Amino acid sequence: MREPLPADMFDELCPSSLNPIRFGDKWAGLIIRCLEHGPRRYSELRVPLSRVTPKVLTQSLRSLERDGLVKRTVYAEATPRVEYELTPLGRSMLVPMASACAWAEEHWDELLDARESHPDAPHLDRAG
Repeated sequence: MREPLPADMFDELCPSSLNPIRFGDKWAGLIIRCLEHGPRRYSELRVPLSRVTPKVLTQSLRSLERDGLVKRTVYAEATPRVEYELTPLGRSMLVPMASACAWAEEHWDELLDARESHPDAPHLDRAG
């Protein structure tokens, strides 16, 4: 049995929330990270991605599937189940995503300062 995804995998103040480098739509990078260690069911993805509405999560998964980054497998069992997993193309995104995350962590204070000083930006709590 695989380890469940932690509910706080993407808390509001993790570097991924400040990362200005985007992979796909707003949630695609987080979905890819959730699938990094193997296939997951939709309900498993909902745990760390609780801020994403079910409709938007479904749209993001379909977009990733259409782009060839995620494979959707339907198991025709007594109770059908669906799993999502990264394709080889999707797995190739992990290295550049790790670099982008490392960059965001390295520049965390600068990103926060820039966002907090901008007049239109909501203010973030620096605790965390």
